[in-house]
Parts: sequence; C-alpha cells; structure tokens
Amino acid sequence: MVNQRDDLLRFAYRLDQELEKLAKSFWCGTDIVRKMLSLQQQNPLKNAYWYKATGLHSKLGDRFFPLQEAVGNLVDGFHRAISKVENFYSRLRPYFFLRRNIGPAYLDILRFFLNHTSFMRSEKSERVGKSPAELLTGQAHPHWLELLGFTRFKKSGSLA
Repeated sequence: MVNQRDDLLRFAYRLDQELEKLAKSFWCGTDIVRKMLSLQQQNPLKNAYWYKATGLHSKLGDRFFPLQEAVGNLVDGFHRAISKVENFYSRLRPYFFLRRNIGPAYLDILRFFLNHTSFMRSEKSERVGKSPAELLTGQAHPHWLELLGFTRFKKSGSLA
C-alpha cells in the first residue's frame, strides 16, 4: 500500500485541482468551496446543515446556488474511492486470514482468481455473472480453472 500511495490518492489530487478551478470561476476562496463540499455531505434534515448553509449563503450571496450545483456535479463525477478500497479489502480479508505469510506467488494466484471469478451479485445488473476481467475487456472468457489448464468436473446427467 505504501508503494501505491500516489496511485490510491490520485483522486484527491484531482479533487483539489477541480476545487481550485471552481474557486477561481466563482470568485471565492478554496476554503469556501471546501465548506460547500462538506455541506453537501451532511444531512439537510439536521440543524447543523442549515446553520452552515446560512453562513455560506451570507458569504456567497447569489453565487451560493450555482456553486452548490457545480460542487454537486463535481462530486458526482468522482468515484467513491474509500468505499472501493473497503470493498476490495473485504474481498481480500478471508484469503489473508488463511495464511500468516503471504508471498508474491500467493498474491499472483489470488489476483488471477479475483480478476477471473464472476460477480454473484452487484448493485449494477450488468456486472452480475461477469468477472472483472470480462468487464474490463468486454469479452467473455472460460472459467478460471480452464484458463489455468485444468478440466472442470461436471456431473453426469443421470444418477441411475
């Protein structure tokens, strides 16, 4: 993870750049744009939301609602990186529990398995029944065991 820090946090650098662009285009400081971003993450049914919204509205005036919309559009364009990392870690945790020492060979086979195992369920219906590799390439591929050169066991049609 330490070696991949910059890659994992690339979204944060991009977010900082986009917030600076918004600040310049709305003639306000980046601190105001960050407060607007923070405001959008709060529950509008709570008093704290309206307290902060009133403070921002008094500073921005007519620019409040256009900035609020621009920040909302910006946030919609970013993936929720933290939830992706948590999802990824939750998929890896059971495999790490099985072994104390994890070497590169184990990580390679684990990566292969996870990239070629189909999703059983997903919030997005187009992902169900497809593996990450299939989603990335757009092409179907054989079962992961067959990709490794093994023959899959198949039950015969009749038991009697």
